[in-house]
Amino acid sequence: MTFAAATALRRLEDGVWEGSIAPGWDIAGAANGGYLLAIAARAASLTCGRIDPVTVTAHYLAPGKPGRVTAHVEVVKSGRRFATVSTELRDASRPLLRMLGSFSDLDDATPTTELMGSGPPDLPPVAECLPVTPTETFPPPFMGRVDLRLPAQTLSGWGEPGPPRVAGWFRLGEAEPMDTTGLLVAVDAFPPTIFFAGLPVAWVPTLELTAHIRARPAPGWLRGAFSTRFVTGGFLEEDGEVWDSEGRLVAQSRQLALLPRT
Repeated sequence: MTFAAATALRRLEDGVWEGSIAPGWDIAGAANGGYLLAIAARAASLTCGRIDPVTVTAHYLAPGKPGRVTAHVEVVKSGRRFATVSTELRDASRPLLRMLGSFSDLDDATPTTELMGSGPPDLPPVAECLPVTPTETFPPPFMGRVDLRLPAQTLSGWGEPGPPRVAGWFRLGEAEPMDTTGLLVAVDAFPPTIFFAGLPVAWVPTLELTAHIRARPAPGWLRGAFSTRFVTGGFLEEDGEVWDSEGRLVAQSRQLALLPRT
C-alpha cells in the first residue's frame, strides 16, 4: 500500500475526517509515530486549505493499531500566510495523539537571507548502501513500507558500542512522490540512534515529536542524519535533519523518547 493510500481521508462533517491505520506501518505492533502524525497533519491541511505543515508538534497518548480512526480538527487561527491548527486523532475508544501545527503554502515563501552551518551527511552512493528489510522479529514491518538504505559500515555497527548517530538514504517508494506531509514520516523512519551505542535494542516509544518543514523536496532520494547527545533519566532526545536530492535542507526534527525497559 502506498503512503498516499495509507493516509487517505474522507470528510464526515466540518472538521471531522475518517481514515484508517493501515496494516504493516507498525513497529512492535504500534503504528510508526511519523505515520500517525502524517494522518493528523493531512486532516489539518485539508481543513485549513494550506498544503504544507511548516511546524507541527505531536504528543502521543496511546499506541495506534490497524483500523478506523477519526481526526477532529480545530482551526485556531487563520492568517494571511499561516493557519494554526489543532488535531486530535482517535480510534474507536481513545485518543492516540494530539497535534498543534502551523500550515502554509511554501511556494509563497521567498528566501531573503540564508546561513548554513552544515551540509548534508557524507554518504556512499545509494547503490553501495544496504536496504533495511523487515523480518518476522526485527527490523519491524514498517521497514517494508518505505525504502531505507544504510551504509554497510553502519549496519555492521548495529548493537555495538559507538556514537549514537545514524545517517542514510530514504524514500517512500520507487514510484511514489515525496511531499511535505511525507517528510513527517522521513523524520521518524530511521532506527533509533541508541541502537548504535551498545544500548538495549528494543522499541523506543516516542512521547513527543516536533518537525520543522523548510521546503518542498525535489524528486529523488533524501538524505537523513540523526543524533542523540543525552540519555538520562530514562529518556533520550533525537535530533534529525533531512536533505533533498539538490542538497537543500527540507526538514528538521526533535523527539523525546523513552528508553527500552530491560
